Amino acid sequence: QVQLVESGGGLVQPGGSLRLSCIFSGSVFGLSDMSWYRQAPGKQRELVAHISSGLITDYADSVNGRFTISRDNAKSTVYLQMDSLKPEDTAVYYCKTQGVLSADYGLEYWGKGTLVTVSS
Repeated sequence: QVQLVESGGGLVQPGGSLRLSCIFSGSVFGLSDMSWYRQAPGKQRELVAHISSGLITDYADSVNGRFTISRDNAKSTVYLQMDSLKPEDTAVYYCKTQGVLSADYGLEYWGKGTLVTVSS
């Protein structure tokens, strides 16, 4: 059973930076594609960034050039470096993956989320 635990959220001023972390356990991290999603109050959850097991990355247009997703397979951790933060980046940020083993192939796993608030 995959478990995802996010950390690193908090209150930051506009223009500031935060780095989110998501620790993965319970399966083969190195084979797993990883994503960060966010959900702002009153809005639908949206994809922010994605990194494949082969290190291919993709970003939402709204964060491209400001956010960077990366992974450390030795630590089974995926990161989201967020720079030049804006008030509209305020949201709960979630880590997500899908099962890669025969027992859970394609099954979605989500963390509980970490709150990012961008405000002066």
